[in-house]
Order: sequence, then structure tokens, then C-alpha cells
Amino acid sequence: MISRRNIRVKVMQTLYSIDSMDGEVKPGEAATILTKKIEQSRHLFTYLVYFVTEVARYSETDARQKASKHLPTEQDLNINTKIAGNELLWKILEEPTLKSAISEFKPQQTIDKELLKKIYLQMVASPEYAEYIELQSRDKRSEREMLEFIFGSLMLPNEDLITHLEENFIHWDDDAEMMNQLVLNFLQKPSHANFSEMLSKDKWEFAKGLLETVLEKKELCMELIKPKLKNWDADRIAALDLIILQMGVCEFLFFETIPTKVTINEYIDLAKEYSTVQSGQFVNGLLDNIHKELTAQDKIHKKSFKNSTI
Repeated sequence: MISRRNIRVKVMQTLYSIDSMDGEVKPGEAATILTKKIEQSRHLFTYLVYFVTEVARYSETDARQKASKHLPTEQDLNINTKIAGNELLWKILEEPTLKSAISEFKPQQTIDKELLKKIYLQMVASPEYAEYIELQSRDKRSEREMLEFIFGSLMLPNEDLITHLEENFIHWDDDAEMMNQLVLNFLQKPSHANFSEMLSKDKWEFAKGLLETVLEKKELCMELIKPKLKNWDADRIAALDLIILQMGVCEFLFFETIPTKVTINEYIDLAKEYSTVQSGQFVNGLLDNIHKELTAQDKIHKKSFKNSTI
């Protein structure tokens, strides 16, 4: 369900956590830390999807509350609840692995009901919602676009929600971009998601293999990296940049189906996004130099990668 880029981020985060630990890593500990980080992402993904569905379903709560007033107005008695019957919404709610994840993580215990109501009222006041409820028929596109609007235009820009997520999911900042992609992809193709596992067997093998290779080959990687640091101030090199470089070198040497161009571009992007302002240029220069050196020494051997995925 998550891409190789997302996997690289999780491996990078795991390596950074290990680098910050005192003492040596025990056998199996690295894989355990990686698994925990992936599980944290699964929890967050479940929560965000659940929040989207609760915003949509709040129309029924709103209708009940206003109809039960001592002296309800005509408007109170005619709250439009079309969105609560959104066909994509109910397809999502009936998804077996989501049901299981909701039972496991119990997002209803975390959700801020006042914040939920606030976002719902923002939706009701929007021209997009007015256009949606004016449509007499239901079509897949409008049903999907309404849920995408809730997530992308109401939830993500909401500072109170972001604060709420930061308080309840300490890894939100690291996972925000990935979650944006995952939720929108899910709304496009809900049947392709599996809330029981974030990684297929093949992708888990890639993640575990990359993590273990970087740990096992760290000394070899640093032998290639250190000579290239002469023109850089060693005290100003971010620890995360060194981890990113080690991951890139390992992909050059030990992951024969991943094109070197893909490796370089992926780690430049990770450096730009997760490290310092200068990190993209730094990682680009060093990986390019190391790649040229290894190529000249005939140490990079890649298989055909027509069917490989980033």
C-alpha cells in the first residue's frame, strides 16, 4: 500500500533512531523498531480515514440535535443529510480491514468532537457543499470529490486539527506527506487498501533488507563517503545526511534491480525534505561522485530493471 519512497523514509527514520541510541543494537532490534514505526503509520492512516467519515456522518447528528430543540425552526427540521448517504462513504465504512483497524485502534476515543463539529460546519458553509447537495442524483465522481474536499481542503489546512494530530501522533510531522498521498489514493481506489498491513511481503523484504544492509555495511559505506568530505565542514554535516548517503551507497552496491539514477534522485528528494536547506545539494554531489567512482571500478552491477518499481 505504501511506495518504496515511503519505505525509504521509514528505514531512514529507523536508522536515525538507532544512531541516537546508547550501546549496540541487539539482534532483531532494528527490525522491531522499523515494524513499530510502520505500525504507527497504520494507526495514523486509520485515524485520518475515520475522521473523514465522521465529518460526513455528522450531518445526521446535526439533524437530530436541531430537530430535538424545544422550538425547532423550519430550517432545523430540514437539515440536508445527503452526505451521510454518500455511496463512497458507505463503501469505506463496510471495508473489512478498516473495520478491523477501527476495532483495534479505537479512534473514537481520540477524536475531538468539538473540532469535528467545527470542520463539519465549515463544510456546510462552503460553496462546494452547496453544489454537492443541489445535485439530485449521485455519481461516483461527485461522491468521491466531496470526501476529497473534506480531507484536502478542510482537514489538512486546519491548524487546530494539525495541533491535535501532533499531540496524539508524535510522528505526524514525519508522516504528513505520506498520509496525504495514502488517504487521497485510498479515496480514489478504496478496494486496493489493506488496513491490516501497510506493506506487502515483497515490500517488507525490501524494507528489512535495506535496513539490515545499511547496518551491516556501515563501515564499508563510510570508507567510500569519508574521502569525499574534504571540501565540507565535518562539524556541519547533519547526521541524517550521512544516513541518507549510506542508504544510497548500499542501493548502488547491493540492490541490483534499482537503477542508480532512481537511487540518486530519491535520496536527493529525501535530503531536501527531511534534512537541512543545503542537504539536497550535498547529497547530490557526494552520491554522484561515489557513483562515478564505483562505476569506474566496475563495482556496480545492475540487472534489467524493466519491472522494478521505485
